[in-house]
Amino acid sequence: MRDGFQDTLAETLRSKLTYPFDQGPKIGEAVDIAAGVKWLRMPLGGSLAFINVWAIAEGEGWAIVDTGMGGADTMEAWRNAFAGPLKKKRATRVFITHMHPDHIGMAGWLTRKYDARLWITRLEFLMCRSLAADTGREAPDDALKFYRAAGWDAEALEFYRARFGGFGKALHALPDAFHRLADGDRVHIGDHVWEVVVGSGHSPEHACFYSEDLQLLISGDQVLPKISSNVSVFPTEPDADPLTDWLNSLARIKTRVPDDVLVLPAHNDPFFGLHARVDNLIEGHERCLERLQKLIAEPKRAVDVFSVLFRRKITEHNLSMATGESLAHLNCLMARGLAVKETDADGVDWYRAPA
Repeated sequence: MRDGFQDTLAETLRSKLTYPFDQGPKIGEAVDIAAGVKWLRMPLGGSLAFINVWAIAEGEGWAIVDTGMGGADTMEAWRNAFAGPLKKKRATRVFITHMHPDHIGMAGWLTRKYDARLWITRLEFLMCRSLAADTGREAPDDALKFYRAAGWDAEALEFYRARFGGFGKALHALPDAFHRLADGDRVHIGDHVWEVVVGSGHSPEHACFYSEDLQLLISGDQVLPKISSNVSVFPTEPDADPLTDWLNSLARIKTRVPDDVLVLPAHNDPFFGLHARVDNLIEGHERCLERLQKLIAEPKRAVDVFSVLFRRKITEHNLSMATGESLAHLNCLMARGLAVKETDADGVDWYRAPA
């Protein structure tokens, strides 16, 4: 994820989004969102500091939506939550919006501790299992070729080799079985029905949960109020066009979910103004594409286009994310017929506007 585009009309957007809660819960505590719905936070390292997770009253326990990063700190936070605001009741089911470790990291621990079923879309489960299987592997040649083609130098490639396979280290061992969620499913959780609204681009089959009765949308990373979710191309599918998927998913949300819902995002605070935020995200990406199209009037590598996409400084620690998102925008331009790619004798890809 990143902290916004260079030109997002942020001041205009601020006037269209409202935040009904003065402050969020401290770790181990909870804030009541609606009848039977609680907002909790789990600790994260880095600039985001925490992830929002949700507990929905269900029978003699709580259905949990997202779990936080795997690790001792999150485990302790969950223990405190169940001993405190969750009133020593059990987890009945564990719902996951998508497979990134800050969302699914503790799913294995919660499902085993409470003998609860994992509910997740099929692609998210399978992709998570696939990435977790890379733990301990050496970086594959295809991945090194992919980043060399993007313009990485030898030092960046060596840093990538040293860090490869870290995905599974942020996960408690996944359960071996799951209940499949699919777009349009209507799931009874406690006293209310929640519709599954699937998006893609940030992850392959991201599930949001919309309750018409409660006028709530648990949006995961699909719609965030202050930052834009990372949309990247990865070495496993170098020709993918996730940005087109992302933009189409955002547009569909406006047709599926009304504007008056309270949005419960994974990061930042709950907010009103769903449609304005969706429009802003789409517009921001389109502006980036326009700037990128102008930049490649002269041939550029993926690593040469960061300046038109990101505000923050790109370092070795966020280089792979920046590269993936740059490639997502370049692949989108190619899909629209607005860019072509040529590979030089050293295997480096150069992008330019078509003649």
